[in-house]
Amino acid sequence: MIYSEFIIEVVLENKPAARDPVGETIRRDLLAKKGYDMVSNVRSGQYLRFYLTAENEKKAEEIIEELLNKLRIFNPVTQNFKILKLQKES
Repeated sequence: MIYSEFIIEVVLENKPAARDPVGETIRRDLLAKKGYDMVSNVRSGQYLRFYLTAENEKKAEEIIEELLNKLRIFNPVTQNFKILKLQKES
């Protein structure tokens, strides 16, 4: 079986109902105080880039979803994850 190298970019962010103290601080203490009061909300997150070997794109995506869940890299109660980009490494 032939395997390929993939790069997968993932973003983790707090669910809309969860507090986001980092985002609140950025909006309140930086943006509003510096004249950017037109910004009504800021949500912070975490960006991750994984490099992995898999049979195909579908299998690479399955591996990422599995490791995010099994290893508790994100908290499913308060966070969502989204795969931003999945590409075969050239």
